Amino acid sequence: MSVVLDLSAFALVLVATVVLAVMGVRMSRTTSDFFVASRSARPVWNASAISGEYLSAGTFLGLAGLVLLVGSDGFWFPIGYAAGYLLLLLFVAAPLRRSGAYTIPDFVEARLESRTVRRVTSLLVLVIGWLYIVPQLHGASLTLGVVADLPPWVGAVVVAVVVSGIVAAGGMRAITVVQAMHYWVKLSALAIPAVLMLIVLSGREPSSDPMVAFPAELGPVAADPYSTASLMIALLLGTIGLPHVLVRFYTSPDGASARRTTVLVVAMIGLFYAVSGTLGLIARVAAPDLALPGVADTVVLALPARLLPEPLGTIVTAIVVAGAFAAFLATSSGLVVSLAGVISQDLFDGSVRSFRLSAVLCVVAPLIVALLTGPEALVSSVGTVFLVAATSLTPVILLGVWWRGLTARGALAGMLVGALTVGASLIASIALDPQARAAASWIVQPAAWAIPLVVVVIVLVSRWDRRRIPGRAEWYLTRLHLPERSGDVG
Repeated sequence: MSVVLDLSAFALVLVATVVLAVMGVRMSRTTSDFFVASRSARPVWNASAISGEYLSAGTFLGLAGLVLLVGSDGFWFPIGYAAGYLLLLLFVAAPLRRSGAYTIPDFVEARLESRTVRRVTSLLVLVIGWLYIVPQLHGASLTLGVVADLPPWVGAVVVAVVVSGIVAAGGMRAITVVQAMHYWVKLSALAIPAVLMLIVLSGREPSSDPMVAFPAELGPVAADPYSTASLMIALLLGTIGLPHVLVRFYTSPDGASARRTTVLVVAMIGLFYAVSGTLGLIARVAAPDLALPGVADTVVLALPARLLPEPLGTIVTAIVVAGAFAAFLATSSGLVVSLAGVISQDLFDGSVRSFRLSAVLCVVAPLIVALLTGPEALVSSVGTVFLVAATSLTPVILLGVWWRGLTARGALAGMLVGALTVGASLIASIALDPQARAAASWIVQPAAWAIPLVVVVIVLVSRWDRRRIPGRAEWYLTRLHLPERSGDVG
């Protein structure tokens, strides 16, 4: 491992990011450019950008580490992450594009005609976004600490400054270009070492003792069926409630384009997960000693030096470092642009100037949290974000798109019940000791009962409040579900 080469790779990614962002800034002139890239992102380019921002630190570093720790059980996470886009494709992508909204609070207010529900939705969007940004900053700190032994705050601060700068300068149009590049950098940064290491391992005699490659203490951990099912429900439905994912569908020219984009995203992220999971399996053979909480997330950085001859191992490590920082920058950029749109419209006047100020402000809170806390298991921390989104926003979005009877009070009751239920479950699971936590899986993984509870609350309250169904509900649902007329890309 060469500190100079690794830092050079890191600097190269930063320079490429800034250069592409500057190119995007030159094209960003209007409010629509900053919020939704003027709804002009074509499927291949948009799919690359969506994949770039969706594949976060939790995937780039955390998935291989999770597979190293728990074996096949670790693959439930990428299955859930990828399959969530199938639900987006079937139920949400095209209707959201046809809504004409800029942000999720825009959609909710237009659908339910309530400023109160909009404010609560905005608050939830901010909380979900901030919870998701923190692991990205932790991942940056972890990477620079491993490759250059720098203080933990350096990586977090660098990512926060760069992301807030490029989002403030060019908005959605600028980061679309950047994130598309980041996807291909990340895929290459894991695919190249995976192929090279598989070639090296193919020349080795297989171990006669399977316990050498798969020690009993590493797993796979036999999760109970309830925990597995509940986790999958959270991951599948959580994707629909992620603000930085949903805002991307507003950038498509029309509903059909949004659908094609989603199909491409499923293929792109599926390919990436296959490569990342393969590195986790390689790690179980070549680096079982790294199967420790807090250490396993560094395995993709350590593998090249262990398996590849010098100087190839050093060069490949630098490539991985470049991909890691592309992951932190891409996901953080998508989150910041979605949050900046919400803050700009809800706290300020929705202008380009207020968007730029909001982009800087919305980085401050997660940066403080990242500096005051240490990195936990990256995949697990991201999984918590999906749980919060699945229980608080997803039911309202799905019912808002597909059920005429939804009312503002029903949506408000559901969001509050979902947020409070998950918050209580998370606090309770933290307070439990490890043995009690294993026995109380319904508390640790509450999605299987919490999401149905939220849906029941929304339906019952809306039924009780049915006289307050918005007068324009029928018209708005027709707009969501009827195909656009030729040339109508509004």
